[in-house]
Amino acid sequence: MAKDRTPASNKGRPASSRPSGNRGRTRPPTQIVAQQRPWGLIAAALVVVVFAVGVIWYAVAAVNKANADKITSASQISGLRTYTYASGQSHVTTPVKYAQSPPVGGPHDGNWADCTGTVYPVDIRHENAVHALEHGAVWITYNPDKVSKAGVAKLASLVTGVSHRLMSPYKGLDVPISLQSWNHQLKVSKVSDKRIKQFADFFTQNGDFYPEIGASCENPAFAAHPLLAGQSSTPVGPTDPATTPSSGMPSSTAPSPAASPAQSSGAAGTTTG
Repeated sequence: MAKDRTPASNKGRPASSRPSGNRGRTRPPTQIVAQQRPWGLIAAALVVVVFAVGVIWYAVAAVNKANADKITSASQISGLRTYTYASGQSHVTTPVKYAQSPPVGGPHDGNWADCTGTVYPVDIRHENAVHALEHGAVWITYNPDKVSKAGVAKLASLVTGVSHRLMSPYKGLDVPISLQSWNHQLKVSKVSDKRIKQFADFFTQNGDFYPEIGASCENPAFAAHPLLAGQSSTPVGPTDPATTPSSGMPSSTAPSPAASPAQSSGAAGTTTG
């Protein structure tokens, strides 16, 4: 019985509830680090967006400004005068007494004035200029005594290098500036008048308003040596056989301009605006 009371050896002790070794260590609490926002990138992105919006706004504003003065019909040009010269006008070598000054249609010389964006420094022969109108050109004329050099340069900027446009001084013009296309005329007093560009843009090669669709404006010989107003007819460059007097008469014996029904009907004209 005494042996039974002997304390139990270590082997007989109950296992301690405390973990031993590394398994007994407690892990320190995990430190949570807040993620930093990339404010620099955000700011850069905002700058890009603002810049893009500004560029788009500027482009839209520029387009709207460019289109603000554009027109879609002749009736929108205030002060425009319209005439009724028919197609197929005679080719003549004699001087023509036109009903309008500058002329907008009627009999004309067989050679057209070069109208490939040509700016003439002289008052060109009117009969040759009218032939250019028949080919779809816009002819800008000005009174050299009423338009400054700066004004002439501004007008020239609308013509130079633009196909089917020509420009020349016109002695005795009753207004500072007059624009002509076949059967149409607009007279203005200021180079800054927005109707000048409206007229030029609308009527240049507008197939609804001139007789010879697709006709050439090239006549380099005339551009190099233009005939002057009042000079006699002289063959300069190409001619247009399609509108040579249909009666078969030579141009020197063509009907008098005064007898042309088209010229008589065109003298009255109508005004828009």
